Amino acid sequence: MTKKFKWLFLLKTKVNEMLGIEYPIFCGTMMNISNPQFTAVCSNAGALGILASAMYRKPKPLRKALQDLKDLTNNPFAVNLNLFPMLKPIRQIDLVKVMIEEGIKIIETSGHQAPEKYIPLFKKNDIIWIHKCAGIRYAKKAASLGADIVEVVGWENGGSVGRFDIGTLVLTPITVDALNIPVVAGGGISDGRGIVAALSLGAEAALIGTRLLTTQECPIHEKLKQALLNATAYDTTLVMRSLGAAHRVWNNQAAKRVLELESSKSDQMEIFNMAVGSKSKLMYEQGDLTAGIVSCGQGVGLIHNIPTVKELIDQIIKEATEIIQMLFNS
Repeated sequence: MTKKFKWLFLLKTKVNEMLGIEYPIFCGTMMNISNPQFTAVCSNAGALGILASAMYRKPKPLRKALQDLKDLTNNPFAVNLNLFPMLKPIRQIDLVKVMIEEGIKIIETSGHQAPEKYIPLFKKNDIIWIHKCAGIRYAKKAASLGADIVEVVGWENGGSVGRFDIGTLVLTPITVDALNIPVVAGGGISDGRGIVAALSLGAEAALIGTRLLTTQECPIHEKLKQALLNATAYDTTLVMRSLGAAHRVWNNQAAKRVLELESSKSDQMEIFNMAVGSKSKLMYEQGDLTAGIVSCGQGVGLIHNIPTVKELIDQIIKEATEIIQMLFNS
């Protein structure tokens, strides 16, 4: 293979082949955002769109969402199974059964523990199981249980950041070195430079979340998009760390209130109620920027416009390939 063409193949990885996606990019699962329409837009742009099953809670609405999604894209997509603790727990086995009945072949699980009781169902039904976590010990556990792909997210990540405060630049290669399955890297990745960095660290794909918030199709209020567009890398904070559930969020008034409650050692339920997803949904729908918290990574400081998802993915890939070509030609 000549040097001229070698760079073209670096964006075709094991994960592309396994999942049948055009680009090594995962569009991160976001509660109250990753609906069928947005998931399909991500998949149609050549990335892996991931539906948030926890939005639907019950079998019937999830089945409808999956059917809608299948009508909107012919490209591969995944469905997330959220295993984090919830104020109102979901009977997850019912959702898994619907996914299987609807022919879903890629399932992403996320949470503090691997989904041991669901693994036999995944294997029996030839489902590609991806586990998302924020620490190498969890990645090793998932791999030992038969995960096909592991996603690891560093301290820069929006949403859950785990307990170890390890950045993506270190977490990715130590995970790659420890496992014999493909690794996907997330946390702080917002552009083509981040994609190239992830691949150079040994990852087979990159996870993008925060950057997608400021796209035209993202189903959040324009006021919030503009606020995030104007934010810097300094405008995030960690909340709920005192509860063992550290999340990186946009540092708005609601986040500051959560931190005040934690500092005063308020009741756990009072803290959780301040951070509850229904308040975030109100912010997404009505544009009240003080209503709730929104998961937001430090990569928000790299956002400078509001393109369509396809324009964003195309630009990321263009930038990544130009960087790789430049490195090969230097």
